[in-house]
This record gives sequence, C-alpha cells and structure tokens, in this order.
Amino acid sequence: MELWDAYTRNGVKTGGVLVRGQRMWPGIYHLVCEVLVRHVDGSYLCMIRSREKPNYPLYPECTAGGSALLGEDPLTCIRRELREETGIECDEFQEVNRTIREYYATIFHSYICTVDWPKDAITMQEGETEGYQWLSEEEFIELLNSGRMIPGQPERMREYYEKMGYLR
Repeated sequence: MELWDAYTRNGVKTGGVLVRGQRMWPGIYHLVCEVLVRHVDGSYLCMIRSREKPNYPLYPECTAGGSALLGEDPLTCIRRELREETGIECDEFQEVNRTIREYYATIFHSYICTVDWPKDAITMQEGETEGYQWLSEEEFIELLNSGRMIPGQPERMREYYEKMGYLR
C-alpha cells in the first residue's frame, strides 16, 4: 500500500493521508515529481516504459519520476525516483515548472538535472522501465516535436523547452 501526504491546491500539507488507488477528497491533491536528465555532454536520457505499465506501455519517457511518498518533500521524492528508475545519484536539481492537474488531483514538480554519470551505468526498475537511450540534443528535439512522447510531459516542461529553443 502506497501512502501519500494530502495537500491543498496551494501546496500546503493538510495532515491527511491518501492511499494510492483510493478516491481522494474534493480539493485535496498529492505531489508528483519528474526530472529531465541531461548529461554534461548535452545528450538527454530517454527511458522506455515497461510493457507492464497500464498507461503508455513501451512509450519513450524522457523524465524519471513518480508520486511523493508519505513524509517526502519534492526534492527527496525526485532523488529517490531518479535513483530507483535509472540508478543515477544526483543532489542538484533545478525546478522548471509546477503544474496543477485538476483531473488527477496532482501537483507536479518538474525538474531538470545535469549529470556526469557513466552512460552505460543506467539501471532499469522492474515494472517501470525496460530500456534506455541517450539522445543527442538533435534527436531529443526531434522526439519532443514528433508527438510520440507521453501526452502532458512536453506541456509541463514547455517553458524550459521554449527557453532552450526546442519547440517548433
């Protein structure tokens, strides 16, 4: 059973506890964190979602992330999710966006990080990912603009992508 802190729309903890898969109270949200991983050489990490995922199996996913567990702040969550899904250890993250998704009662915290991690030392998390590829900046831009990414991810990072000149 996965437990989450309950938050107001303004990101304030209510003291309530949510259970993954159970209906949430109106006006209550949970945190989800995601991070785009950029290598110091300018390439981007793209994971392939597991075929076991109920949503978007085998889709390319250019972020690692997931729900913040009970007691986790956004940075603790993103460090854990990055380590679990890729094996990468990182302590420096730049928050690029915060988005509220009413339909999912979710507050997304979107980050980027730049790593000097051995490119062949990425690990897969069983049930989450089953492949990866480091995309050159040009390949990443092509994927971003192709419409083949999971809906919502490009939109949550739109400000960063526009600033970088990645959107066509």
